Amino acid sequence: MKGHRTLLAAALGAGLAASTGAAFAAEIKVLNWNGYGTDEKFAVEEFEKKTGIKVVHDYFTSEQEMLTKLRTSPGAYDVVLVNSTYLNQARGEGLVQTIDPAKITNLPDVNPTLTKDPSVTVEGKLWGVPWVWGSTSFSYNTDTIKDDITSINALWDPKYAGRIAFRDDALLAVELAAIALGQDINNPSDMPAIKKKLLELKPQIRSFWASEDEWMKGFAAKSFDIGVIWAGGAARAVKKFKLPSKFVLPQEGAVGWFDTLTIAANAPNPDGAAKFIDYMISPDFYVRWDTQTGAAVSANTKAVAALPADAFNRVVMGAPEVAGRLKFMQPMPDDKRQEIQELWAEVKTDFAQ
Repeated sequence: MKGHRTLLAAALGAGLAASTGAAFAAEIKVLNWNGYGTDEKFAVEEFEKKTGIKVVHDYFTSEQEMLTKLRTSPGAYDVVLVNSTYLNQARGEGLVQTIDPAKITNLPDVNPTLTKDPSVTVEGKLWGVPWVWGSTSFSYNTDTIKDDITSINALWDPKYAGRIAFRDDALLAVELAAIALGQDINNPSDMPAIKKKLLELKPQIRSFWASEDEWMKGFAAKSFDIGVIWAGGAARAVKKFKLPSKFVLPQEGAVGWFDTLTIAANAPNPDGAAKFIDYMISPDFYVRWDTQTGAAVSANTKAVAALPADAFNRVVMGAPEVAGRLKFMQPMPDDKRQEIQELWAEVKTDFAQ
């Protein structure tokens, strides 16, 4: 009897282990910005219902934090949001893996300019799926500002002193200053001039922000009148939160970018990750995300075409002249990125004095 009980216990233990393994296989962990599409309640519920795969999220507040989490927690994540300018670095460090294009059924509808980007496709291998693209500029409160702002120099206009919220991001700060000075955002030629321009923001800035949620709460509380923000966040401010926000694409130009969805190296469930990425770039998900919440522009051209005729991302962001005004970010050498980080640290130190 004792031997029988031992065998029974062993069998039950094996069964429990198998069921635990099955539960883990039916789960994916996504690393992304908080509130950035992949964690939309309707999407998580719909994907789980369609596939039986549970979606769990973890978040970062900067690209550097994202890279650190991948480095320090190998095997913890399946899907990771990686901006195209960081994709080469993530690939070079072995933090992401190649993606089988055959498993992404919506990939043929993705803008080929993005899929052929040298950070996305390397030697014929796909390292990330272009998901959305957009612009980072600023929005202003139309209840408190009645001017029709069209220039990036509004950020430096004395009439808005102490009323600006700025993103605490070294690279973005330098890019915005470069646009204002007519320099190349990817290779600024006069860093002393960039530093001087950023120091001139000292009387302008009311606060720094790190997350989109923080920006929304500050805008709603009217703690600032102008806030640096990306186009998707500006759209969400209006659609989701009903805020009196107007996004500006300055006449001097604006920062352009695109984000990819990648599969982490050593992902526990790479097949589930591929299914989730495919769902994320589908027109069904995107149209609902954009119309209900507000989004950046889908990399899937069919998804954009399926938006309502008056949709912001179809009419405004989709206008041909917009693409011509955007200055798209490119991968940057480590030494240049370090120089920018140090410059921004010096500027912030001056602000604190």
